[in-house]
Amino acid sequence: MFAMRLLWLCVATLALLLVLASAATLKDTPKERYDGYGVYRLSVKNKLQQAVIEQLSQLSSKYNIWKDYDEHSQEVHIMVAPAELQHFQALLSLHAISSEQIIENVQDLIDAEQVTPAADSAPFGWTKYYELSEIEAWLDSILAAYPAVTEEFIVGQSYEGRTIRGIKISHKAGNPGIFIESNIHAREWITSASATWFINELLTSQEPAVRNLAESYDWHIVPVFNVDGFEYSHAKNRMWRKTRQPHATNECIGVDANRNFDSHWLENNGASSNPCSETFAGDVPGSEPEAKALTEYLKTIENEFSVYISFHSYGQYLLSPYGHTKEEFPDNYDDLLEIGEAFATAVESLPYGTAYRYGSTADVLYVATGTSVDWVFNELNKKVAFTIEYRDQGRYGFILPPVQILPNCQELMAGMLALIDKTEELGYL
Repeated sequence: MFAMRLLWLCVATLALLLVLASAATLKDTPKERYDGYGVYRLSVKNKLQQAVIEQLSQLSSKYNIWKDYDEHSQEVHIMVAPAELQHFQALLSLHAISSEQIIENVQDLIDAEQVTPAADSAPFGWTKYYELSEIEAWLDSILAAYPAVTEEFIVGQSYEGRTIRGIKISHKAGNPGIFIESNIHAREWITSASATWFINELLTSQEPAVRNLAESYDWHIVPVFNVDGFEYSHAKNRMWRKTRQPHATNECIGVDANRNFDSHWLENNGASSNPCSETFAGDVPGSEPEAKALTEYLKTIENEFSVYISFHSYGQYLLSPYGHTKEEFPDNYDDLLEIGEAFATAVESLPYGTAYRYGSTADVLYVATGTSVDWVFNELNKKVAFTIEYRDQGRYGFILPPVQILPNCQELMAGMLALIDKTEELGYL
């Protein structure tokens, strides 16, 4: 018996040492650099060309899809490692795929995101991108400064044990509710920047329309949903998209959390079953603790909100269900289009003139299954649910310069005012 206990103790100690060694290795791993990585806009005209690009996309460390193919633009945006460029160009030539380089050196854009020491020492604002700890410290300060109208809520825990935090803003009981989920894809930093700005505006703006928005509705906002991936995107790999849970039988890590919800999961090629793909749906729906936690939390408050919005980048779209098919549309699709038109018109009316397209995900963009928005729409029966894909259309892609944070936020507010106004007019709030 003693020998058996000793054996188990040795095994447990060895396992602990392996975990610690792995953590130490990760800590000491240099930050991923993207020197010489280019991003190309491909013009894809037929099924064979699509299949070629799909095969490349499975090699995500060499060929990283930034924008999947959609039938309207017939474009794919893909980041290519410099060592693969000769092979990539030969493949394009062989299959008559035309291309245009839209970003010459991804690392240059990443370097340009870094701010001056003076800006770095300034109070929390919207002229730079912040790490998770800084966002959480700011959230703490907001909760402390506005205790009468704010409260924290906890969605759950991530794979690595981080807390997924949200803030509820409520001025009076009985208000209809709106839920916002942000930064489900780690590298889309503009989403959490916009979410924190929006929270701040709801609490501090003196504009009558914004005050009405703040005081007439209950707001449930999660600034950073994919906390593990977001932390990793800052600490180790700026272009990281997925969660951080290892796969049981594959060396590739993480799942696309926005393909992991149990709504038409993995149907119609709307996600990938390959663990190395950027759109890997997981082995089963809800395999990711983050996605599972969100579904369980939303069920507990399903009577407290009527509208669900997910913040993403990039492309300038307002997307409604369905994501799983472009052959069918929701019963209230005409209303969703009317709301989309109001949003897009309001955004484009600003001096920036930024144009948004709107419509169902599958029809306007591409088939995407297992998304949070579709799950809420289909399973919780919330009939106003949208994905907002922020700036831009490829010039900077996921690495939107900090100077564009505030313009993007201003567009968000204009769009949200119109979206909520039209949603109420149509009787959904």
